[in-house]
Amino acid sequence: MDAIIRTHGLTKRFGDFTAVADLSIEVARGSIFAFLGANGSGKSTTIRMLIGLLAPTAGTVEVDGIDVIHHPRRVRDRIGYMGQKVSLYQGLTLRENVEFYGGLYGLAGRELADRWAALRDRFGLGEAEAEKTEDLPAGIRQRAGLAVSIMHRPRLLFLDEPTAGVDVRSRALFWELIQDEAAAGATVFVTTHFMEEADYCDWVCFIDNGRLIADAAPEELRRRYTGGYVIEVAAPAASRAAAAASLARLVTATPDGFRLTVEGLDPPLLDALGRLATTQPEVDVHIAAPAMTDVFRRVLAESARAA
Repeated sequence: MDAIIRTHGLTKRFGDFTAVADLSIEVARGSIFAFLGANGSGKSTTIRMLIGLLAPTAGTVEVDGIDVIHHPRRVRDRIGYMGQKVSLYQGLTLRENVEFYGGLYGLAGRELADRWAALRDRFGLGEAEAEKTEDLPAGIRQRAGLAVSIMHRPRLLFLDEPTAGVDVRSRALFWELIQDEAAAGATVFVTTHFMEEADYCDWVCFIDNGRLIADAAPEELRRRYTGGYVIEVAAPAASRAAAAASLARLVTATPDGFRLTVEGLDPPLLDALGRLATTQPEVDVHIAAPAMTDVFRRVLAESARAA
């Protein structure tokens, strides 16, 4: 794997309390990597070590080829960061914040104006430029924080609980922007306690009490820790047998049609469902994916039993 982040045995203790314990992860370049866990599980402490703000007690950490422990300042030029509290200064307008952060990134004059104009239009921030940041609605302030954090075009973007405190619509829009950044080549490392946001990501790590308890792609986690996808097919009585036979799977009859449960949505099954919808338009297909919250509960339960 072409990993942009590697840690081995990463550990942080505060006195007798261990916040992060023996954490070993790899983050693929260009991916959206979710670092999930409950509040207080060690997510923010991990990010602070990854970006060089907090020295680990033990272990190693490498970001974009840089040993963060020995060269913490060097890594900060390559990353963007947005914390739980959007890093915009109160008392300043959004435009003044842009100029301040532009200076920190070495951007000024025409270069800064051009970059900000593109981000302002893309993020819908034109009407907010002259407003004090404390007066902005939470969703707009959140978008502004992301725009400012990527002005210098970082290779790696760290987002620590970026959707906390905003409404569902704003969260969905924010994730569209995150996916756009990944599509443009950035790697995104995101922490969240909204388990359903894992479905926006390429890879998921679950952490609990500072320890890594699961590490896989979302589909693989569903396969391991749930009963699988439930596919409900509603069909007229006359066409049910043919519809069921076309899927070549074991099905269970229901009052309106039939049901089947599968570990994953493999291409042959998706093709068969697509043909069924095309050739028999009277048939209705509904696929229910196991919720990531259910996955997390199962992961926690198995981790507790193992402990």
